[in-house]
Amino acid sequence: MRTKNTILIVDDEPHVISALMRGLDEEPYLLVGASGGKEALQLMAEQNFKVVISDERMPEMDGAEFLSLVKRFHPETVRIMLTGHASVEATMRAVNRGEIYRFFTKPWNDVELKLALRSALEKYDLEHENRRLLRTVRSQTRELRYLEKTYPGISDLKREDNGAILIDIDVSEEEIDDIISRCNIDC
Repeated sequence: MRTKNTILIVDDEPHVISALMRGLDEEPYLLVGASGGKEALQLMAEQNFKVVISDERMPEMDGAEFLSLVKRFHPETVRIMLTGHASVEATMRAVNRGEIYRFFTKPWNDVELKLALRSALEKYDLEHENRRLLRTVRSQTRELRYLEKTYPGISDLKREDNGAILIDIDVSEEEIDDIISRCNIDC
């Protein structure tokens, strides 16, 4: 099952949230708005978001602080900062701490934002798949260790110089001919 492309937009100005949603309404995203960091963190505790777009200047909690908390509690979520008042100090702090993936100033370019969101969602999906594959590899490694402990030598492989695995099984010429004939292989 594929997770929906969920995006959380955090800004203390409702018209900014509305403008972003209008600009993205034709995209295949589930968009949710929050008026500040506290509300956004509550929403994130209830629902998974692949991407969060946050304003930098907000009352109670600024964007850098909010995105830092998102990184801490939801590290898989891709973080984008949007601001009309580019504070170099806050921006550098957020970038250097790794809290943000991209940074946009208001007014933003809709095309650039759409491309950044597509890239952010792809990043999320690839990292999610990498984590899934890593869990599979770890599970298979545990299973292989168990098998090796239960049946010592089971994982010992002999290889040819070219890396091909050699299987030490006594098979007669008749058995090989039978296998080839059943596979419809012409020699």
